Amino acid sequence: MALDLGVLLLVLMAAGLHASWNALVKAGGDRLVMTTLVMIGPAPLCMAALFFLPAIQPGAWPFLIASSLIHYAYYALMIAAYNHGDLSQVYPIQRGCAPALVALAAWMFAGEALTPFEILGVVIVSIGIMSLAWRRNGTVRLQAETRGILFALANGVAIASYLIADGMGVRRAGDPLTYICWLFVLESVPMLAVTLWLRRGRVRAAFAPNMAKGIFGGMIAAISYGIAIWAMSLGPMAHIVALRETSVIFGAALGTLVLKESFGRQRILAACIVAAGAVLLNAGL
Repeated sequence: MALDLGVLLLVLMAAGLHASWNALVKAGGDRLVMTTLVMIGPAPLCMAALFFLPAIQPGAWPFLIASSLIHYAYYALMIAAYNHGDLSQVYPIQRGCAPALVALAAWMFAGEALTPFEILGVVIVSIGIMSLAWRRNGTVRLQAETRGILFALANGVAIASYLIADGMGVRRAGDPLTYICWLFVLESVPMLAVTLWLRRGRVRAAFAPNMAKGIFGGMIAAISYGIAIWAMSLGPMAHIVALRETSVIFGAALGTLVLKESFGRQRILAACIVAAGAVLLNAGL
């Protein structure tokens, strides 16, 4: 089933925004603080909005709680992966696992069967995204990169897990915006408490240099994932995820232009493969 053009364009915009806030975290000096600021950035607005939004339906709570818990693991694994690997390497791996895993889980748990062409599209997107992580010279920082790859692969499972939880939860929530706001609130408060404890005695020194960039990244993250959750309330999860994970193209480009990481012809070709798979997935064949 092809997505509506307006939804498709919004999901692609969300992909670019997602890569942008990940680049901010990777470039940040204290990645734990940066990640925490990204999480708490939208929380005050979400808390205020909950007073005016419809109440969330009871059936959504198990998925909302599960997603929040999985997100904590996701952020921990993301920080660990970025501590050992480049953005243009780690980001494609952890996001590249998601489309195929979500398509399989959506078929198993949500009854979302895919046509043969849609399955081929998911496979092509996944292969293209994963190939963006390849390096011509595999000997550079091999031990550290191996750790980064392992953390990224583990994070791919976490990403697919919370996407499935949110895709099923938002459909039971009654109002997608209510679900989105609750998710940001539940994620942010415990993370802030843990970070304040870990940086006790030097909270001001840790937070002050990252405050502006972190809060800005939080606004970007809120818009990006908010669009993705809203879209999953309208269309098949595998379609939304495959399109959103084309963010790796933006991530690889940001790694090259902003963080001065290598890209090369091979990764440009991989980006084209990703785009081709996304088109096939949404061609309605």
